[in-house]
Amino acid sequence: MWKRAGAALRAAFQRKPRGAGPRPPLRAQLARWGKGLAIALACLLAAAVIAFFLVVRHYERDLPTTAELKNYDPPQVTRFLARDGTVIGELFVERRTLVPVTEIPPVMSLAALAAEDARFYKHDGLNYLGMLRALIVNLRSAEARQGGSTITQQVVKNVLLTHERTLDRKIRELLLARRIEQELTKDQILELYLNHIYFGHGRYGVEEAARFYFGKSVRQVTLAEAALLAGIVKGPSLYSPRVNKERAEKRRAFVLGQMREKRFLPAAQIDAALAEPIRLAPEPEHLDELAPEVLAEAERALRKAVGPDARYGGYTVVTSIDPKMQAAARAAVRQNLDAYAARHGLVAPFTRAKGDPAPFQGAPKDAGRAYLGAVTGADDARGTLAVRVGTAQGAVDLRKERRYNPRGLPPSRFAEVGKVLRVRFEGDPEAGKLRLDLGPQGALIAIDARTREIVALAGGYEGARGGLDRASRALRQPGSTFKAIVYGYGIHSRKLTAASMLETDPAALEGYRPGNYDESEGQSPKRLREALAHSVNVAAVSALRDVGPEAVVAWARELGITSKLGADLSLALGSYEVTPREMAAAYATFAAGGAYQEPVLVTKITGPRGEALPLPARLPPRPVMTAAEAYLTTDLLTSVVKVGTAKQALSLRRPIAGKTGTTNDARDAWFVGYSTDIACAVWTGFDDATTLGAREVGSSAALPAFIAFMEKAHAGRPATDFPEPLGIVRLPIDPESGMGAFPGQEGAVEEVFLEGTEPTGVAVPDPAAIGQGILDLFKTQ
Repeated sequence: MWKRAGAALRAAFQRKPRGAGPRPPLRAQLARWGKGLAIALACLLAAAVIAFFLVVRHYERDLPTTAELKNYDPPQVTRFLARDGTVIGELFVERRTLVPVTEIPPVMSLAALAAEDARFYKHDGLNYLGMLRALIVNLRSAEARQGGSTITQQVVKNVLLTHERTLDRKIRELLLARRIEQELTKDQILELYLNHIYFGHGRYGVEEAARFYFGKSVRQVTLAEAALLAGIVKGPSLYSPRVNKERAEKRRAFVLGQMREKRFLPAAQIDAALAEPIRLAPEPEHLDELAPEVLAEAERALRKAVGPDARYGGYTVVTSIDPKMQAAARAAVRQNLDAYAARHGLVAPFTRAKGDPAPFQGAPKDAGRAYLGAVTGADDARGTLAVRVGTAQGAVDLRKERRYNPRGLPPSRFAEVGKVLRVRFEGDPEAGKLRLDLGPQGALIAIDARTREIVALAGGYEGARGGLDRASRALRQPGSTFKAIVYGYGIHSRKLTAASMLETDPAALEGYRPGNYDESEGQSPKRLREALAHSVNVAAVSALRDVGPEAVVAWARELGITSKLGADLSLALGSYEVTPREMAAAYATFAAGGAYQEPVLVTKITGPRGEALPLPARLPPRPVMTAAEAYLTTDLLTSVVKVGTAKQALSLRRPIAGKTGTTNDARDAWFVGYSTDIACAVWTGFDDATTLGAREVGSSAALPAFIAFMEKAHAGRPATDFPEPLGIVRLPIDPESGMGAFPGQEGAVEEVFLEGTEPTGVAVPDPAAIGQGILDLFKTQ
């Protein structure tokens, strides 16, 4: 073929030598030339077609399949919600929420078309005029600078290909664009585009963009808002209204102008949109601080429910958390710990004093423990405080220490050189990154007494994702709060009553001899109610001895205590470690009339398409004690508030039952209590079990947080008393013996009993009192 074409061209253009006869007429020459040229052009065209076919075949061999678009499933946002639908946290690789095109308002779709591809519904995926214009620019610059892309091409580029500017990628893009137009509808392509494009500030797709800029779903955006969003796509870093509002407004006007020119909407509607001021929603705050402990547990529940697919997102996880109560819980923990810091002088600025402890000596190796380090210098420009810990030199970034530096003091004013401070290494000690660890930590968990749903959970002061959830995972000695379980079992087993007389002299106990809180021997109240109210240790050990440690351990299991417990007499004083969550659940059983049910945090999970996912079956409440037994236990615990160690809780002005707790050397301080509505456990202590101080007890270091939280949690709720069930008997008793009061006895007190356990005997009157009574009778005659 190529030889024939060449011969024809040579024949057509070869000049005849002079003297070789008459020349053919001009028309014949032109015809011959035309024939040769036509043959040559035909050959070139055939060659071009073949070359084009080969190029297409070459690039088609490794093109990605469009099936990925038909089953479009990009990374989405997983949202964690409070019980009222408030977003308390998000988990995502790309912050995106898919919305069907049928639910995207027409003004949003039209604005996107006006901004990017007005002829979208008319072309077959390629804008040839735009491509020609881009080709000219690219040839001039000798590189790929413009694309003349349609929306279809943008979908290909963003979903199936990379963003590199090469001729190779451009050819693949064109081929895929044509293929997509053949396999997908225009609406499907537009849906892909609107859900995938980037709008700046980490937001992908129109739904997340509308939430971020306007605080609403894309379903509710106005024409002006839609035009603003559509205008951002061209350059999110340039046209974001959070970056430059004036520039964003000009870009919006351009989009609206395009809509007018293309007659997408009536002119009056566009004029109204042009006149509408830009109203942005407040920039979303970081949500981690409100409930990071909740997010961590909810994320674990999600992964357990859906497995590896959880990483793709698009799920909605509903929790039982009440946002107002959660905020109140965090505030209560912080206020309580700040008050402790004020009592112990843990407030900057820190100056050297004679009573300062000696700094640590040696090589620090453990990143998990706290050390005493000496301040060696300060760098105000960098905001760091230099601290030497033994042989290691480290630095504290005070910009991260809002808890201990609330006034924002510069390092040079925060602490004097030579001052000894308690610090902790972040990671490997050799890295030298330190955090202040001056004060204790705290935890608070609150459970709805009726539903057993967790309504608030604060596992520490900071509230940062990845931090330790001390409410659920920190095992600590519960101290005297465990006495409620001991006495509760005594009531349940009918071996004890509220009027039982208990031993209070340590000398009377064999083997284990604890001291009493009031440090008296033989002088403490002996009646069970008073012994519980005033937290008499020997009385609790005496009660445990009488009912049996093994039986109490088994009963604690029924109340939801799953941590390891030992069946010895120290159990009565809370010597075995449990979590605040376990204690709150156990006390909630008393509040709920004696039925235990495991607390729940995640109540519902829905998938990316709105389908409900199955959660582990929740066991129904199981009876642990009768309603009468639970009521009597509750009534005993109200004495702790009325006349005992927790009288501060009277400020709540509603019936409260509970118990304070303090462990040896004041390493742990507790209060666990409840109303008719909410059970709440509060713990305060150092993570490494350092003493809180000789004067710190549950009533000073934990109870204030309980009061602060319960006050906010019950705001607007009427004060209700614990309902008295059937099976309760009230009768006067002799306070000294616990026996029934004799007729006319002065000083008798009313006591509460389970029916059938009330005392059968009557106290013997004091003869001297009888004689005095007779004399008084004669005097009145």
